Amino acid sequence: MGPGETTTRTRRRAVPWVLLGLWVAVLAVVGPFASKLADVQHDRAVDYLPASADSTQVAKIEDRLPGGESTELVLVYHRDGGLSAADRATAARQVADIAGREPLTAPPKGVPSRDGTTLMYPVASSAPGTDEKKRDAFVDDVRDVARSENGMNVEVGGPGALATDASEVYGSLGGPLLYTTVAVVAVLLILIYRSPLLWLVPLAVAGVADYLSMGVAYGLHQAFGTTISGQSSGVMTILVFGAGTDYALLLISRYREELRRVERPYDAMRQALRGCAPAVLASSGTVAAGLLCLLAADLNSSRGMGPMGTVGVLCALVAMLTLLPAVLVVLGRRVFWPLVPAFGSEPRQRRSLFAAMGSSAGRRPLTVLAGGAVLLGALAVGALNLPGSLKQEDSFVDTPDSVAAMETLARAYPGQGTQPITVMAPTDRAGAALAEIRHHRGVASADPGRSGRGWTEISVTAKGAPQSAAETATIKSLRADLDRGETKGSYVGGPSAQQIDLQDTNARDRLVVVPIVLVSVLLILIALLRSLVAPLLLVAAVVAVWGAALGIGGLVFGPLFGFEGTDPGLGLLSFVFLVALGVDYGIFLMHRMREESLNGSEPAAAALTALRTTGGVIASAGLVLAATFAVLTNMGLVQLVELGFVIAVGVLLDTFLVRTYLVTSASVALRRKVWWPGRLAREPQPPEPPETRPAPTVAVG
Repeated sequence: MGPGETTTRTRRRAVPWVLLGLWVAVLAVVGPFASKLADVQHDRAVDYLPASADSTQVAKIEDRLPGGESTELVLVYHRDGGLSAADRATAARQVADIAGREPLTAPPKGVPSRDGTTLMYPVASSAPGTDEKKRDAFVDDVRDVARSENGMNVEVGGPGALATDASEVYGSLGGPLLYTTVAVVAVLLILIYRSPLLWLVPLAVAGVADYLSMGVAYGLHQAFGTTISGQSSGVMTILVFGAGTDYALLLISRYREELRRVERPYDAMRQALRGCAPAVLASSGTVAAGLLCLLAADLNSSRGMGPMGTVGVLCALVAMLTLLPAVLVVLGRRVFWPLVPAFGSEPRQRRSLFAAMGSSAGRRPLTVLAGGAVLLGALAVGALNLPGSLKQEDSFVDTPDSVAAMETLARAYPGQGTQPITVMAPTDRAGAALAEIRHHRGVASADPGRSGRGWTEISVTAKGAPQSAAETATIKSLRADLDRGETKGSYVGGPSAQQIDLQDTNARDRLVVVPIVLVSVLLILIALLRSLVAPLLLVAAVVAVWGAALGIGGLVFGPLFGFEGTDPGLGLLSFVFLVALGVDYGIFLMHRMREESLNGSEPAAAALTALRTTGGVIASAGLVLAATFAVLTNMGLVQLVELGFVIAVGVLLDTFLVRTYLVTSASVALRRKVWWPGRLAREPQPPEPPETRPAPTVAVG
């Protein structure tokens, strides 16, 4: 061995350790910022809304009024047989105790129900302002005082209590979501690798990537004001572990192959990276591009989801293409024990399930394609059975105290508003606005409140129950009436108005973002695959998967899960994730199919070979990704359960039906046309026979 070769080997041995040192330095820098991510997380409904929404303007004006934004509660005292005089005295004492401990905006007044079973006390305080921790402390303090006594049931509801209960669920996402995700991925990796050590390596690297993503997300918020919610940070963690584990599965599978052909782990890893890194880079770039299309959304929560998801995917990508190879090379072949791939050995030949599935798709491609299309179409019809828009009180999987209070109020005060609508009117027009509101047929009462900074607050009670069709009509007609004449410039907000704005903004975002996602993903696929037909096939497939997954949701959300509504953002978010992640797997399959075609394989053989060689890895990756999103179904909020369920079902459909049967059978049926108009679409020309010429005359003499 010469000195030059010795130097080269020494450098190669040093590269993994240098990478490990760089990662230690990066984590040391990012660490202080990662721990601050929870401090900038906000989950108020108004934080999700666009700046132009009426309810957002109301919340901003409230912040500028004396005392700032108020936290509104409703204390509900109830006894089935009717409240006694002692019960009313107990209620008055508790309310007086609360008023003595907390600075309230107005003295509470009891409102008895007609049947005498219930007494409600609206309570409001501006002391917490917009600080969510102070709000939660205020609500907890009120609940400590307002307790059931002598058989009388006492519940604390209202917008402030609902927000506190939702905040408690979002606050609990960090730990349980992370631990459950790690446990699920660990079990799947153990089953896939059947090794006591190998499963731990990608899992640990994914954990490092998650920590990195938290620091980067915090920096993104500080630099650009990106909205960070409990939902977006939870989805970011899911993407880090799901997508990161997928990339690890592809890399480790290729690395294992190379170890049988290459003696040194460092050289084997270089070959593995050359083989799979282009596909991984292309797929992750497509996912990131699809998620970034959410920046076109008007809803703050959806717009913030795009960068957060992109941060998760890119951090996972960087970790799996740098840190994971370094760790694997340092550990050497023994990391695969007991199934160590020895140099020069041949892998054990086993009957391939995907070879059998591909063969069945290849024998009758048109029949398989038609049958799959009919099945997906039939499933998509179930989307017509999706329940209506999710109400605030129906957002919880389990019934918290705030929701129980609202249910009691709905029974005791039928057809009567129990949740205030807040109107902000310019002070010089407040009188005209108050008169207009009081004459409105859908309004039960209206009272002026605080004034300051040129604005006057008007508290309105509708005749309709909260978030009922009657109350919704009242809010919309109030907005129309107050937007003209002497009252022009007034804003209508409050909890119910916020829900209306959420629904309207989500509807607008679907019309804008969906076409942008489709066009962006299609253009990227055209550039990657150098074809028009193959990208259209992949995009059509993932759209069909999205429709079928929503349809399955429609069949189970109401009848099986008992959900009373569907989150307004479910359609848009599930579409973006399923299209981006579904195309991700399509790239792996089509990339291998194109590689086989370039090597001279016939179209049908190329499609079946691609499925046989990538099917196992794609199936493993799909199972991991579906399982990570399924973790969301164990969370306490209906919108998270619905989102996790639809994406998990969609990924499974895409992995085991669309990729295996439909895309393969369509590729076999289309043959070379699948690569049109690229050069692979043209039939290879047979070589021309050598030109025959008359033999030259040779002169002899």
